[in-house]
Amino acid sequence: MTDYKYIKYETIDDGTIARISLDRPRTRNAQNRGLLIELGEAFAHAEADDTVRVIILSGEGPAFSSGHDLGSSEANAERNPGPDQHVSFQCNGATKEGLEPRLHQEWHYYYENTRRWRNLRKITIAQVHGNVFSAALMLAWSCDFIVAAENTEFADVVATRLGMCGVEYFGHPWEFGPRKAKELLLTGDSITAEDALGLGMVTKIFSTDEISERTEEFARRIAKVPTMAALLVKESVNQSVDAMGFSTALDACFTIHQLNHAQWTVLSGGASPIGTPELGLPDWKNAPPTRRADPRMP
Repeated sequence: MTDYKYIKYETIDDGTIARISLDRPRTRNAQNRGLLIELGEAFAHAEADDTVRVIILSGEGPAFSSGHDLGSSEANAERNPGPDQHVSFQCNGATKEGLEPRLHQEWHYYYENTRRWRNLRKITIAQVHGNVFSAALMLAWSCDFIVAAENTEFADVVATRLGMCGVEYFGHPWEFGPRKAKELLLTGDSITAEDALGLGMVTKIFSTDEISERTEEFARRIAKVPTMAALLVKESVNQSVDAMGFSTALDACFTIHQLNHAQWTVLSGGASPIGTPELGLPDWKNAPPTRRADPRMP
């Protein structure tokens, strides 16, 4: 086992259930590179452990995850040359020129890793609470089930705050439905756990105080299913969705995402891959709280 810095890993019920917890509560579990690398290692460890039948992914602190880490001191140190630069910024296309570094880096660390977790050979449950914003959606969507606390809010704010066409793993039309996806992306509005339950995105809703205990009870029910049957159920559903075009659409939308980055890179003269106040967008650091999506309000 690895000594993790940004996550916690434990097993319960004689090792049949693994719990992976994002552990950067000060940043609301913003996803820096170190956290994503450790998360991949923890998923792989649980997948390789033949005793583990179900994996729960949760977050410490006030929110499941606030999305990509866009500016903490740790994230900046990871990116920039120096003693604290993460090794992943020295490989997988990071040393290329032009648009290649972002293309390769985002493919490896934002897209392909999420797709890999979606196809993990174990049943996975995302236990979410608080804000589940933008890149946090990718983590939740990669899991087989999403169990939400009553206070959960789901939103993708990157179009309204960063001028981007959604996150790298573009599951929005499949999770929200096509028209709702357009509404939520173009307004930046949020939906509640109850809304997400109605869309079929969320499986269970529990009180904030009881969600960990209740999620483990749910995991125990799933863990009783023979491992072969459980895997083949997962494979049957995933392959059915893939036959409808899910994986092909994800690939296409990742390429579109890179085109959006290229647009801002050109407009900023190479200074920024996202929209900034200098380019006419509001400062995302001072963004107001998200509005609740209300079908009776404009």
